[in-house]
Amino acid sequence: MVDSCNGDLAAGLILGPDNKVRCWWPGEDAQYLSYHDNEWGYPVGDDTRLFEKICLEGFQAGLSWLTILRKRDNFRAAFAQFKFETVARYTEADVDRLLQDAGIVRHRRKIESTINNAQKACDLVDQWGSLAAYFWQYEPTERPHRFDYAALSQLSKTPTSIALSKDLKKRGWSFVGPTTAYAFMQAMGLVNDHLEGCCMRPSAEARRISFERP
Repeated sequence: MVDSCNGDLAAGLILGPDNKVRCWWPGEDAQYLSYHDNEWGYPVGDDTRLFEKICLEGFQAGLSWLTILRKRDNFRAAFAQFKFETVARYTEADVDRLLQDAGIVRHRRKIESTINNAQKACDLVDQWGSLAAYFWQYEPTERPHRFDYAALSQLSKTPTSIALSKDLKKRGWSFVGPTTAYAFMQAMGLVNDHLEGCCMRPSAEARRISFERP
């Protein structure tokens, strides 16, 4: 998207090192660019990936996503590749072990939250058949008519993310506030928040159109 008055890129868009126009937030970091181009905003129906993401969003609280992204492989190793049936059986000894793991964020409450949420994830699967079936019921139907930086700036949390957060908390989940819930929805493709003009918005939207909802 180009500003017709001065030829500059519209707010929230940058020209990447490969001369492609993207959302501003990955900057020029190669790992962040790959995440933006190949993961963020593409619909996910895999329970393990859904559980991983909502847990990592909880770990991100107070930090940048890039910090978590750079440690993601370490988190996967620490938490059994985020197989929640396994993590649900972690004990206090596992908490102590993880607090010594310099490769992750060593925050006791967030570690304990991940174990707790794994147990609650098992309960959700028992009730809904899959995490995907549960989470995708919160796909919003109301979206901004024009999705530019100004529209995105109003969406740190939404009525749908507030409802998701409230329901998860009622079910005993933790570190799942409305802002965390919306960041999860963005990343897992429940919404397509690539800005208009971003080279990845059309492909993310095409994937969402063809995605078979659980």
